[in-house]
Amino acid sequence: MNIKVVVVGKLKEKYLKQGIAEYAKRLSKFCKFEIVEVNDEKAPEKLSAAEMEQVKIIEGSRILDKIKDKEYVFVLAIEGKERSSEEFSTELSKLTTYGKSDITFVIGGSLGVSKDVMSRANAEISFGRFTLPHQLMRLVLTEQIYRAFMINIGSPYHK
Repeated sequence: MNIKVVVVGKLKEKYLKQGIAEYAKRLSKFCKFEIVEVNDEKAPEKLSAAEMEQVKIIEGSRILDKIKDKEYVFVLAIEGKERSSEEFSTELSKLTTYGKSDITFVIGGSLGVSKDVMSRANAEISFGRFTLPHQLMRLVLTEQIYRAFMINIGSPYHK
């Protein structure tokens, strides 16, 4: 199984890098795991709706360039479907059972993702209505992917 996380922007915080590296190391027993960063589009703080849309289109193009046709794509979005850890684990297991061994997760930029990226998604996933920093979301997602594998093997990691 190949799991890829496509994210907008660079990760700067050392403590987040360390946490992600730890879970990535643990995941190496179960899958090939990688995080692919694409550049965020530089923009002033205050943007018109049209300017915001343009930023999302540019970032969206960068995201889509990193996704192959065969990949099953989850886009993280507040309006997406919430799942429990157990439901997420079952969903990943079913995907692999039905031949979907290349799974990609997308974490967009601070403005969200473009309509084209949403159209490419096979599923939208939400971690709740909280707004979380995109950098922190990388760590949360990586831990939940690891947790899903641990649930599937019956490990006591998930209690």
